[in-house]
Amino acid sequence: MAKVNKRLAVLVGCNYPNTQYELHGCINDVVAMKDVLVKRFGFDPTNIELLTDASAATGEGPSLMVLPTGENIKAALSKMVSQAEAGDVLYFHYSGPGTRIPKPAHLFGHDEAIVPCDFNLITDVDFRQLINQLTKGASFTILSDSCHSGGLIDKEKEQIGPSTYRAASPLSYKAKNVPFESILEHLTTLTGINTSDVGTHLLESFGANSSLKFLTPQLEPELFDFLKADEGILLSGCQADETSADMNPMESGRKAYGAFSNAVQMVLKENSGGLSNKEVMMMARKVLEAQGFDQHPCLYCSDKNADATFLCQLEAEPY
Repeated sequence: MAKVNKRLAVLVGCNYPNTQYELHGCINDVVAMKDVLVKRFGFDPTNIELLTDASAATGEGPSLMVLPTGENIKAALSKMVSQAEAGDVLYFHYSGPGTRIPKPAHLFGHDEAIVPCDFNLITDVDFRQLINQLTKGASFTILSDSCHSGGLIDKEKEQIGPSTYRAASPLSYKAKNVPFESILEHLTTLTGINTSDVGTHLLESFGANSSLKFLTPQLEPELFDFLKADEGILLSGCQADETSADMNPMESGRKAYGAFSNAVQMVLKENSGGLSNKEVMMMARKVLEAQGFDQHPCLYCSDKNADATFLCQLEAEPY
């Protein structure tokens, strides 16, 4: 096993406060995960960057914190990847809305994306580019507690995929989803351009800070020409065609939370020893099933990383 040097993390919580897409548990998810990273996995707090849209709810100025815009999230991730050396452990936790982007009419299916607080989509192609730039011997784990998060690293191998199980008693929750039609409507309002092509709107609104999928679509095939066995690991909160749940149990006095983030944290709390990525995901699935959630977390990574210890835990230390 490679020597572990630095442990770096970017944690993003998007609650979309004071909007029709408002969620409640996303910031709580990443704040709780920061504590887990420090106490359980030995991350230095100074190596953890936290981006939330809490200031939008409190009225505090954005200068007090880094807002999770598309540009800011990609800059934080790019910085983390550029600092990585062999043996380093990188972690990105996203809790917030996701969406599916229809492929052009001549192609089949959808592409997955997360929805930062400014609607500047970050797509599966952007995450693939980051993984392709990773230094050999470093690992990059992405946990995305968002709707349609399955497959968020484009062309990554599926280790734990879709399930046919459906919960018998649906719970009351809000889906972490911004429908593609709503994104298109919002961007049309910003640009004033009469087109259904989301790429045109994003380029007009965000220019060079737009997703690589729209910025240089002609380069997309080149991202995969040199695809190799890599160190990218995706733990998705649900299948690509499913939604992830945001819970706000105000009546019980509990803090709001994302169902998948909470399930992973429960698994880690109940198992102090090192768990493989596959074990974490299978246990999280069982937690969600027992709680009555109708979502199925998936794991995407190489065969080696499926059996690798989650975040390269070095020793059993309960937190």
